[in-house]
Amino acid sequence: MSQALTLARPYARAAFATARDEGAFAPWSDALAFSAHVAADPRVSALLANPELGRDDAVALLAPEQRSETFSRFLSILADAHRLPLLPEIAGMYDQLRAEAEHVVKATVTSANELAAGELDAIKAALRKRFGRDVQVSTAVDASLIGGAVIDAGDVVIDGSLKGKLARLQTALAN
Repeated sequence: MSQALTLARPYARAAFATARDEGAFAPWSDALAFSAHVAADPRVSALLANPELGRDDAVALLAPEQRSETFSRFLSILADAHRLPLLPEIAGMYDQLRAEAEHVVKATVTSANELAAGELDAIKAALRKRFGRDVQVSTAVDASLIGGAVIDAGDVVIDGSLKGKLARLQTALAN
């Protein structure tokens, strides 16, 4: 596990616990996503590394307009600990914790072409049945797949792409 993930974990857990106590999962997700997006910008990340940047300025730079006082304090704690560059990792871990708490599986369906609404609904229904949970699906297009789709649902990856089938056939023929 990377050092950034190890350092980010306690902050993600603290953010999650605070959001759970406030009953504010969605606002915290939105605020963390905004702050993580800003912190990941190369110009901002260079600025965050500057020792001349004060804590209040860093918080003002990274905080969304609509935020709770608790979220501002959270950013202040990160600034004091020089952990603001970890916001992308913290946001990702927070979203994982939230999905587990809300019994939601997040899946990405990557297909060679844009999927029709009916096809996407069928995939969602199949995933709901397989996992016994609600499913949030995001889509992506990758023409190199040639045909079919790859479904990535965390620990489960289902490769039904033509590219994947050809690779498996090539491996089978080589052995």
